[in-house]
Amino acid sequence: MLLKFFEWLAGFNPDFSVFGYLTLRAILGALTALALSLLLGPSFIRRLVKGQVGQPIRELGPESHFSKAGTPTMGGALILFVLALSTLLWSDLSNRYVWLVLGVTLAFGVIGWIDDYRKLVLKDSAGLAARWKYLGQSIIGLTAAIYLYQTATTPEETALILPFFKDFALPLGVGYVALTYFYIVGFSNAVNLTDGLDGLAIMPSVLLAVALGVLAYATGNTVIAEYLAIPYVQGMGELVVFCAALAGAGLGFLWFNTYPAQVFMGDIGALAVGAALGLIAVLVRHEIVFAFMAGVFVIETLSVIMQVASFKLTGKRIFRMAPIHHHFELKGWPEPRVIVRFWIISVILVLVGLATLKIR
Repeated sequence: MLLKFFEWLAGFNPDFSVFGYLTLRAILGALTALALSLLLGPSFIRRLVKGQVGQPIRELGPESHFSKAGTPTMGGALILFVLALSTLLWSDLSNRYVWLVLGVTLAFGVIGWIDDYRKLVLKDSAGLAARWKYLGQSIIGLTAAIYLYQTATTPEETALILPFFKDFALPLGVGYVALTYFYIVGFSNAVNLTDGLDGLAIMPSVLLAVALGVLAYATGNTVIAEYLAIPYVQGMGELVVFCAALAGAGLGFLWFNTYPAQVFMGDIGALAVGAALGLIAVLVRHEIVFAFMAGVFVIETLSVIMQVASFKLTGKRIFRMAPIHHHFELKGWPEPRVIVRFWIISVILVLVGLATLKIR
């Protein structure tokens, strides 16, 4: 939105052309989202408190969580609002990838909002039935996947790129649709499962947003893409602004979500953020590297799958409680220790994942 305005001003003063630089707009997008989050956060939380949108706590959960009952939830709405506004302000709105990612993110946010609304406002403990939630996620995920497959203009856009291999790309064909769907829906639910402790899900999401921004910039730049021997996808660089805005919105939310949390993200935020990260990972053609960098989300999800499978097959549990962050709590780790150690693991995984760009 502002890009066109500054292009018009550049006709009168060439100095305004600096706003055409992608890196500057990404920085401004991040700062805008962060500033809006910090500015609007307090009043937003007060509105949630006034509306009695408080988090119910499971009786089977760790006892240390009982004191969190009533903490305002649906804070993810703040993330989505400042993310959308910052993206619209600083992105090139003629770029189809920006609209696709923003549309999928907000659509998953709507599903999360319905679930949160039923739980917190209508006091329906079941929330949105799992089958309807999954149906909504599937429709959105498949729609995005089919659209990308049908509009791909080069073979590289639908090929699987393996890390460490310089000239290898595995054509996926229609399998690209399945992969895209799996990443959008899978990581949407993975982030939601991880969002069980104060700040546990949002900080790794911020780190991944920054990493994906780096990958998007490299993928959308012909010189850097050729130097790193990765596929070049025209227009992909514009997603740097979205990634930066997501990182800024996440940091702003973390200001209020850090231990002890003043507000929780809720499904409206977790489902949307996870879907955005999964979709961008596919768009920048670094699915395998992303799965490694998002190891915390992957491990949390696998812990639930393993726990359920083990109990159904053997009647025994592998962990004291799943997702695995609760297992460590029940072993005696204080909540801040679990959170910070998971953050440290995320930092390490993201750095190693980015390092693979040069190891080919």
